[in-house]
Amino acid sequence: MPPAFSHDITLIGAPTDVGGGQPGADQGPQALRTAGLPAALEALGLQVHDGGDLSGPPNPQHLPQDGYRHLDEVIAWNRVVHDAVARSLAQDQLPILLGGDHSLAIGSISAVARHCRAVGKRLRVLWLDAHADCNSRRTSPSANLHGMPLACLRGLGPPALTQLSGQVPALEADAVRQIGVRSVDAGEVDLVHQLGLTVFDMQALHTLGMREVMTRALAGMDELTHLHVSFDVDFLDPGIAPGVATTVRDGPNLLEAQLCMRMIADSGRLGSLDVVELNPILDEHQRTADLAVTLITTLLAPQ
Repeated sequence: MPPAFSHDITLIGAPTDVGGGQPGADQGPQALRTAGLPAALEALGLQVHDGGDLSGPPNPQHLPQDGYRHLDEVIAWNRVVHDAVARSLAQDQLPILLGGDHSLAIGSISAVARHCRAVGKRLRVLWLDAHADCNSRRTSPSANLHGMPLACLRGLGPPALTQLSGQVPALEADAVRQIGVRSVDAGEVDLVHQLGLTVFDMQALHTLGMREVMTRALAGMDELTHLHVSFDVDFLDPGIAPGVATTVRDGPNLLEAQLCMRMIADSGRLGSLDVVELNPILDEHQRTADLAVTLITTLLAPQ
């Protein structure tokens, strides 16, 4: 059986944790490689090009300024991520961004949105995450930008980030489906509603089941749809994925996570992927990295 995807795969490492509050996510790209991601993808019959790691500023460990922590560094990293993802898409490849913290999704999704406008495709984003990631500098209790990427992509945030795609907002509300959310800051709740996001939280998953949630999240796609998956590893229950800095209990279990990835693969629309927030410092004997590799291969396995 041929691979589900005709595109070559490009791995793009972004080893930084400047958008988060705890060190370690900068080691995520190497941990995924050590866990065998390139070989696992090649075993599916896919052509894999490892572009190595991007370069950007180090984490200065500064205190917040004007409601943002490490804003200049986050902007710099997102610019290089944007350009790398844009190059991959222009070469008709499927970019996999290996993070790094989730603020990097501003750069990757901005590039995907720009690409979709250029080729006349509709963009659908599945945001797999325990958190809403929709804070502003006024609502964030930490000022960490890894808690703000969706707000920035919806046009709320620093201009250097909201304008990265060349259009504000980079994402329309109806393009986004959030899945697995179970931690939302008090001031963030109103922003989620204000920005019009569709959220399938863990209560919805428990009530409807993963199959029905994914059926709804994937509905309406066709051959003109580019599907981007932004996979924060803390989407998973910490009982199976302890290697993240911001664990939240009662997330999807292994069977639910596998079903989620299989249904995405079966759609045949996946065009780009983020894998973020893996923190090897907090992992247990590489459990989380190994599981992430298993789920990524499920996403890209033959239909």
